[in-house]
Amino acid sequence: MSRKPNYEFQEWWNKQRENNNSSSSNHHHDLFLPDHSNDSSFLTVEIRSPAGDRTVEKDRSRSARQISWLCLLRFQQIKNSFAYVTNASLSLLRTARRRVSAASSASRRSESKMYRAIKAFLVILLVLLAFELVAYFKGWHFSPPTVRSDFVVVVYANWIDVRARYLAPALQSLTSVCVFLFLVQSVDRLVLVLGCAWIKLRRLKPVAVMEYPGEEEGRDDVKSEEYPMVLVQIPMCNEREVDLGSGFLVDSFGKSYTPITFVSTILNTRVYHQSIASVCVQDWPRERMLVQILDDSDDLDVQDLINAEVQKWQQRGVRILYRHRLIRTGYKAGNLKSAMSCDYVKDYEFVAIFDADFQPAPDFLKKTVPYFKGHDDVALVQARWAFVNKDENLLTRLQYINLSFHFEVEQQVNGVFINFFGFNGTAGVWRIKALEECGGWLERTTVEDMDIAVRAHLCGWKFIYLNDVQCLCELPESYEAYKKQQYRWHSGPMQLFRLCFMDVIRSKVSWAKKANLIFLFFLLRKLILPFYSFTLFCIILPLSMFLPEAQLPAWVVCYVPGIMSVLNILPAPRSFPFIVPFLLFENTMSVTKFNAMISGLFKFGSSYEWVVTKKLGRSSEADLIAVMENESEPLVENPSHRRSSSESGIAELTKLEMNRKSGKNRRNLLYRKELALAFILLSAAVRSLLSAQGIHFYFLLFQGVTFLVVGLDLIGEQVS
Repeated sequence: MSRKPNYEFQEWWNKQRENNNSSSSNHHHDLFLPDHSNDSSFLTVEIRSPAGDRTVEKDRSRSARQISWLCLLRFQQIKNSFAYVTNASLSLLRTARRRVSAASSASRRSESKMYRAIKAFLVILLVLLAFELVAYFKGWHFSPPTVRSDFVVVVYANWIDVRARYLAPALQSLTSVCVFLFLVQSVDRLVLVLGCAWIKLRRLKPVAVMEYPGEEEGRDDVKSEEYPMVLVQIPMCNEREVDLGSGFLVDSFGKSYTPITFVSTILNTRVYHQSIASVCVQDWPRERMLVQILDDSDDLDVQDLINAEVQKWQQRGVRILYRHRLIRTGYKAGNLKSAMSCDYVKDYEFVAIFDADFQPAPDFLKKTVPYFKGHDDVALVQARWAFVNKDENLLTRLQYINLSFHFEVEQQVNGVFINFFGFNGTAGVWRIKALEECGGWLERTTVEDMDIAVRAHLCGWKFIYLNDVQCLCELPESYEAYKKQQYRWHSGPMQLFRLCFMDVIRSKVSWAKKANLIFLFFLLRKLILPFYSFTLFCIILPLSMFLPEAQLPAWVVCYVPGIMSVLNILPAPRSFPFIVPFLLFENTMSVTKFNAMISGLFKFGSSYEWVVTKKLGRSSEADLIAVMENESEPLVENPSHRRSSSESGIAELTKLEMNRKSGKNRRNLLYRKELALAFILLSAAVRSLLSAQGIHFYFLLFQGVTFLVVGLDLIGEQVS
């Protein structure tokens, strides 16, 4: 039988526990305390915190000497930071002052129409900025003036009325047009990225019907007659050395160099050595390949050097010819056209073209030519460019981002889905029959590669792009060379569009291909892109600061360009830290691209001037070692040749050293359009600061600083 619970004892025990809990909360350092309100006595034990706790707290606290040393360390770090920033600023100012003084002492260049227009625009904005500063300090930014007694008040009141009625609506209309074009081009960029993602997801790529065995696999299973006849052309013009190596094979002190050092010195001094050597060591039957060195140089020393290099490879058993034109017309197109007119060209089926700074791998032909097998409608197989100097400086890093998107996304998507893209002018193999059918090389534009690609596409030929086959080349490391390259690349397409527009309309290709050529290939990517980029960010944005009635939304200034920059940088994920400089630099280059587009479209200025892009002749260590090994094992044993090769190397390097000493000193330049636009944007940034416009102010400030850095030629290669 269960026992009944004792409720009285339970109530007494709960009361005692509540008393103990309240007592322990009042005296947290005691374990048990007696209840003085009750006569009952309990055994209590008082436990207090030990005396050693104060010692622990004392050890944890810092002494006065430690605090003083910590403060001194912090002050030293701040001092070093300020010293670094100050020294960098002073160095920047000294460099800018030196370049400004050098430019002022140099001969005055003729001012272009665009520069005069930008300078007039700058003067207008400076006058408006001074006017707005007066209005700001008088408090007119809170409420427009109404008093008509003062002349300045009357002028400012009329200015507000004119800009609200006439100027702001016109600017807002132009803004709407540019924003619409910007969104259309952004959609095109997004579609290209999605197409590239689909290619990666489905693993779509061209498939060759057959493969040639590699060099390590031997050639027993494939006879040399089964290899098609290939003509390899290397057009070059004044490929003079830019930078000499560290020493000679035997210097004035009698010091000798190893073969690797000798080969490195030779290749690093002359750009053409790299391309000639890489082509001559192609893993292709010698009797089935002919190399043409198409030299358009007008310098006799350069001609002798290139001819000597060709003779050296001839003695080694390579079928290589040196051709020099007496009448140099048509630039690169004229050079290639002259070479294709030779009688022996009819014996060859394909022609591979490499510029003077390109270094194809030994298996380049074996990886590209098989794609013609079984595809009689394929005219071109294009390989991707790989860059040996993409990490050389900030300029090459930014170029690498842009070109990675071009090859990884644009070329690959167009090659997979529509079998057409613009020929890159090099690192490609053409079917000679296709070249002849579309009319051959023409000298009517400075983009002969794009010209022949468009004509071949209109004749029904297809193109194949190989993203997995890469060809080493260089990026221009100086802003001067890069600017000239971009000018030619953006003026030439407009020349071609003006010349071939009616040919596209009258062609027999489908209307879808005609629309792709006219609206996407030419208008959207070659005309609209530089137009809205320059107009929107260099003209409308700063002008809208002085015409606040016309507004440019923040998403147009920041968010959409940021998203497009992220999409553009996806093919080069390691370049994500440079996303902001890339966005600012692309806007800076818009002035050059816009000027080139207008010049090519309306035949202004030097739009038909073909300037060779200067390269430094860099090469990777693996290529140097490979060439050195080929040097040590000549195809035709000739002791006298080996001795003459070394002697000619010393003589050539001595001649190059004399040319370098007698030549003009190179220096960095000042670019007036970029400097004028820098002051325009910085003036607009000051006006934006007065209006307390956050995102517009920061964008104008950083963009103006970028224009200033580029205008002072502080980006890219620096020449002391």
